[in-house]
Amino acid sequence: MFVCVCHGVTDSQIRRAAEEGVREVHELTMRLGLGSGCGSCMEQAAELLDGHNSARMLDIPILRAA
Repeated sequence: MFVCVCHGVTDSQIRRAAEEGVREVHELTMRLGLGSGCGSCMEQAAELLDGHNSARMLDIPILRAA
């Protein structure tokens, strides 16, 4: 699904960037151009990053063992 229509950035690209260590929306702007057009994608991109980062925090070996 396209998140940033201005620059053709998809949710898959955002998730991949998060896997590669991107934590903030401004990093997505630098890496993918997201948000540097009309800016209407910023909220959805932030939600995707937050969701990925929250899930990643739960993936701690000690929690998996519980």
